[in-house]
Amino acid sequence: MLCDNISVSRAGHLLFAGQDTLALARQYGTPLYLMDEDKIRENCRVYQKAFQKHFGAGSRPLYASKAASFKRIYQIMAEEGMGIDVVSSGEICTASQAGYDLAGAYFHSSNKTDADIVYAMDHGVGYFVADNMEEISAVEAEAARRGIRQKVLLRLTPGIDPHTYAANSTGKVDSKFGSAIETGQAEEITVFTLQQPHVELVGFHCHVGSQVFAEDVFERAARIMLEFCAAMQRKYGYLARQLDLGGGYGVRYVETDPYLDVDTKVAQVAAEVRRACEELEIPMPEIHMEPGRSIVANAGMTLYTCGSVKRIPGYKNYVSVDGGMTDNVRFALYGAQYTCLSAGRMNEERDMIASLVGRCCESGDIVQENVAFPSTVGRGDIIAVCTTGAYNYSMSSNYNRLPRPAVVMLRRGESYVAVRRESLEDLCRNDL
Repeated sequence: MLCDNISVSRAGHLLFAGQDTLALARQYGTPLYLMDEDKIRENCRVYQKAFQKHFGAGSRPLYASKAASFKRIYQIMAEEGMGIDVVSSGEICTASQAGYDLAGAYFHSSNKTDADIVYAMDHGVGYFVADNMEEISAVEAEAARRGIRQKVLLRLTPGIDPHTYAANSTGKVDSKFGSAIETGQAEEITVFTLQQPHVELVGFHCHVGSQVFAEDVFERAARIMLEFCAAMQRKYGYLARQLDLGGGYGVRYVETDPYLDVDTKVAQVAAEVRRACEELEIPMPEIHMEPGRSIVANAGMTLYTCGSVKRIPGYKNYVSVDGGMTDNVRFALYGAQYTCLSAGRMNEERDMIASLVGRCCESGDIVQENVAFPSTVGRGDIIAVCTTGAYNYSMSSNYNRLPRPAVVMLRRGESYVAVRRESLEDLCRNDL
């Protein structure tokens, strides 16, 4: 199967984390986000072990909150010893309410408002990852008002094209993110930041893209960033203590996606970092990376109930479900691929090709095109979409005034609600 937490029972039912998806759908209703807590913890431990083994003390993985942000996730990250990155006051609030120690949090965003900066400092966020000079000036002003020195990393763009989705490519020179090394703007913001009395520059950050499988993307980025670190030491006597290489390792959404061995990948990056530091004659900084998708994606599955099957002879077929772009907008955004299954008919031949579509009044409300289903699929059947733990719940919306699904965690053969299903009353709660 696509992942080792997916299997099939003798009765032909789809199992996720060893549990019958039809039984879970009956118990909790659909649409339904399932999250395999044991798989999340396993993925965290793989990263933790790889970092300790290959990068050594001080280096650590930071969970990229934007992949999936709710209180239980932050509790798990704290229990597993993971750092986190956050991108909004909302994520800071959620992590804080979960009891996460925000001294170990890194605050991203290419446009932090003054209110965001105040909120983050009020809640003791340890590190800001600053994107531009305006932000540095704003952080300096607020830190001065409080009489503190705020730790900051600068986000730089190394000019790397990871050949991923264009919407997910963030490391090129013409990105909205960061200051480009190639244009001299990275050096300019470094000098500016070093001049600020209430800002402590602890290092640099980059992020080259998402869903990356390419062999040497992170190695190339590390080399460019370390060369910049060496240049800043030679010219200004500044030595970066931390280097954050961002996130972006890919996961298997469909059978044609390759397997990615995290330990091997981290070992390759570590070898290049050490080689570059030796050649450049600089000490090795603490290395951080920001896995998000590769922590939670394969820990997720979404269940739907089929409402109708439309067959247009000589044209195409449609399988319609009770969710859609409100709970999974990724196909509409950039044609993301998924593995879709008829959860109660796993032993039947998949002899019908259909578009899996949602219930929204939008022709673009498509979950996946060209899905192979059994021709027996029909109203009331449970449809499963695999690898939905990342960017599904976090991107969900109330478009067409639809409530968001529940998030149910699966743990050691049991299940519990982590995020309750929104009610119709919830939809009107803020209306006046």
